[in-house]
Amino acid sequence: MDDNDRKRFILDTNVLLHEPLSIYSFKEHNVVIPMTVLEELDRIKDRQKDVSRDARVAIRTLEGIFHDATPEQIVAGVPLGLKDDEASGSIAIITDRHLPEGYAVFTDDEADNRIINTALYLQKHTAEGMAVLVTKDINMRLKAKGAGLQYVEDYRSDQLVDDIRLLSKGFYHQENSFWDRVGECDSETHGREVIHTVADELLPGTYINQYLIDDTSDFAGRVLDKADGKVRFVDLGWERMMGRKAWGIHPKNIYQAMALDALLDPNIEMVILTGPAGSGKTLLAMASALEMIIEKGIYDKVIVTRNTPEIAESIGFLPGTEEEKMAPWLAAITDTLEVLHKQDECMDGSLSYIMGKANIQFKSVNFMRGRSIQNTFVLLDECQNLTASQLKTIITRCGEGTKLVCSGNLAQIDSNYLTPVTSGLTYIVERFKDFEGSANVYLNGVVRSRLASFAEENL
Repeated sequence: MDDNDRKRFILDTNVLLHEPLSIYSFKEHNVVIPMTVLEELDRIKDRQKDVSRDARVAIRTLEGIFHDATPEQIVAGVPLGLKDDEASGSIAIITDRHLPEGYAVFTDDEADNRIINTALYLQKHTAEGMAVLVTKDINMRLKAKGAGLQYVEDYRSDQLVDDIRLLSKGFYHQENSFWDRVGECDSETHGREVIHTVADELLPGTYINQYLIDDTSDFAGRVLDKADGKVRFVDLGWERMMGRKAWGIHPKNIYQAMALDALLDPNIEMVILTGPAGSGKTLLAMASALEMIIEKGIYDKVIVTRNTPEIAESIGFLPGTEEEKMAPWLAAITDTLEVLHKQDECMDGSLSYIMGKANIQFKSVNFMRGRSIQNTFVLLDECQNLTASQLKTIITRCGEGTKLVCSGNLAQIDSNYLTPVTSGLTYIVERFKDFEGSANVYLNGVVRSRLASFAEENL
């Protein structure tokens, strides 16, 4: 590749914290690390926080690349291809404290300003002005564009969909009658199950454990496997699915029925529930957990965890057990348990009994690393605020006989650097689509109340 065709990507600190090995994602182009980024990594690496680990990984990666380089080579650029054959570009470190007179648009008071000034300087000294600032900070992107930087981008190498509307919903919806479209097919009976086989072109784009429904309300199925141009699916029956229950909870719509089917199937080790607030994600998950632990004895306990930004890094020094400190963050779970037992004569007594009988434990995400969880129903709530790497940490904790339920609403992201398309929840929905041990369902429709439904649609 001609040097004039190469772009120079200036990386912000949050890109290296988001993905420490991101320097290898720019392939044949050149990467520039401003000195300010190294200073910020240095300040972060010694904190007792989860993000400090990513800072240390990024620092070790850079140290490995520049280990034998001279100061002149570091400024000019060191080839990346020594470690990754696909990354044929180079990486350089540039001092950004004292730029030549006239290039600084902002004052040097803030780290972001120094990085933007560096990008503007490189834009003047790069062929055709192809200096690209890469940052996950939205406000920094706006500042850079306002200062005259032509090319500013978000880091999206881990982005699997361009538009959240393209995200898989977990079901294939056939308008009108499903059987009118499919016509004749091969069918076989296995015990109480009827399994049909049709040509792949009749169900384009379907994947394993995707549900099949139609508008006539007389068919519901789930894809079992795809091979040799054929799709095999089990006939679940719309009425049978709507008639199922868990811990006294019946589905209020077909979307809840599909979610309940996946939750109650021990052969599906991971269930991903997405959808608006009030669609029943947490209620269905907890009802299924109690049903499978107390009634069926399939699992030994329930572990409930969620992303808690203020205490995820440190649970604090004040008195109290981990469960007591997590209680305010997991009030959604206790609210759900109250709903499930509101008809009991003594609800408080029922809750205490069920908490002990089902061995419900509230855990902080921070303490999930390093564990090996066996024969457990794990509910990871509000996981739209987790990155893909954080979710990987939790998913890889699950051992034999464990079921993981990930639930979240992509419209309620609180993280500074995540968007619906870059959320870890979006990432796992797409990544686990073809895994036979997982299913995802988008719970379409708010069933909490007509007030909540109106607010979801009109606010």
